[in-house]
Amino acid sequence: MKLFAYRLYPNSLVLPPRMSENLFISDLHLTPDQPATVELFLGLLARRARRAQALYILGDLFDTWIGDDDDQSPYPEIRTALRGLTAAGTHCYLLHGNRDFLIGRAFARDTGCTLLADPARIELAGTPTLLMHGDLLCTDDVPYQRFRRRIRNPVVKRLFLWRSLAKRRAIAGDYRRKSGAAMAAKAPAIMDVHQGTVEAYLRRFSAQRLIHGHTHRPADHAFVLEGRPVTRLVLAEWRANRGELLAISEDGRWWREGIRPG
Repeated sequence: MKLFAYRLYPNSLVLPPRMSENLFISDLHLTPDQPATVELFLGLLARRARRAQALYILGDLFDTWIGDDDDQSPYPEIRTALRGLTAAGTHCYLLHGNRDFLIGRAFARDTGCTLLADPARIELAGTPTLLMHGDLLCTDDVPYQRFRRRIRNPVVKRLFLWRSLAKRRAIAGDYRRKSGAAMAAKAPAIMDVHQGTVEAYLRRFSAQRLIHGHTHRPADHAFVLEGRPVTRLVLAEWRANRGELLAISEDGRWWREGIRPG
């Protein structure tokens, strides 16, 4: 097992005054074999995120999550950094993704993060906003939706978590290989969101804005739904040499910021 030494950022940084901004990220896919991406995230927690009112992580923070008892580096370092962020006064909210849906109460307790249901509706700068990971919107991918329902069955999750860490790591590795092969065989359009499904969720939750990740197709979409303007903001996937966040100010403006090493 490879171990990496991750830099832990101090909690006593001198920072500008806290701003009434909400930050949104998703699809970091943090894993031991991508230390550069981990370092980007730790830098975000130590600096930019501490000036914000809240950080929302909309799924797939980790490439795989085999249980809150996983002590492999860099997971303890990430938990410590998240605890430092919440202790400094920034709220941190976390949605499950398709890769890390086993994040549980112990992780939330250790980090101070709040787990949200998917979807979650919030009021953001006076606009009813729906937060999702995004995989529920990809309804053209019928085999995946069927698999999603099966793998998230409470009994299936409990049986998996009863196994040893070594066995869980082996199962997760095999799943990653099979998932990559399955995605390569699918047409790209099947793995994108279905517009009708997007509209159905917006209607169901009476929302005027939708923020999600999962598709790795960052963009700002504007359209009219039942006579009202609505927006769908898609978050970017992180890479080793770059990340991206979406910021929304208290007056409703939004913009994207790049996260770079250093």
